[in-house]
Amino acid sequence: MAKKEFPEKKLIKEKDIFFPKESMNIPGDFSTKISQISSKTFGVIKFVLGIMFLPLVFSTVSSFLNEFSSINKDLQGIFWNGVICFLAVYLFIWEPTVIYNKGHKLLGIVFSFFKPMVSVAPFLLPIYTIVFLFIYGLLSLWIRSGWLIEYTLFLVGFATILHLTFSAKTIRTKKGDFLKGNYIFGFSFILILNLALLAFGFSLIFKEFSFVNFCNVSFDIAKSIFRTVFKQLFIFP
Repeated sequence: MAKKEFPEKKLIKEKDIFFPKESMNIPGDFSTKISQISSKTFGVIKFVLGIMFLPLVFSTVSSFLNEFSSINKDLQGIFWNGVICFLAVYLFIWEPTVIYNKGHKLLGIVFSFFKPMVSVAPFLLPIYTIVFLFIYGLLSLWIRSGWLIEYTLFLVGFATILHLTFSAKTIRTKKGDFLKGNYIFGFSFILILNLALLAFGFSLIFKEFSFVNFCNVSFDIAKSIFRTVFKQLFIFP
């Protein structure tokens, strides 16, 4: 008689009953979850800091415009013409990404001695604005002509808005930006720093433009906003 064969029973381990494989967390999954949680936590922190930066952004912009209005109106117009020219080119003709990337490479070379700044400096520093102001400072030692300051202001206006536009675009398009914390915090900081550098440069060119007054007014406006907000939130006297 042929020996009857029974299907082979699958051995079930005790740990498989209480801890099925489907529900087991392998180390890779656990570390990924921890990384996601920490990333979201930092995203929330950056979002809160970014919101707190907004009064500083408002005060810095207001103070800069107030000081800038003290110089010759024709020169003001030339600066704004540079800003408008870039926006017209960017929106309707061509996105000068190549120019922005060249500036990145130039800053990478300048800060090659200090590695951490290589990745940060291109976003923070408006390299072309700094270069144009530096060239003006050198040429003004020998050239005493109105056209020099006019061309400089036009190029500075063009370069400043170029840097702000592409920095904002680069930060905004980064993936994994929870609550857009990186964008709000990062761009707010970049805008404040850029206006401070521009104010310092203009204070060296125009006697009517005071960098100290720019800083004082910025601080006073921001302090007033924070005081008003806290008074409303906590009913301080």
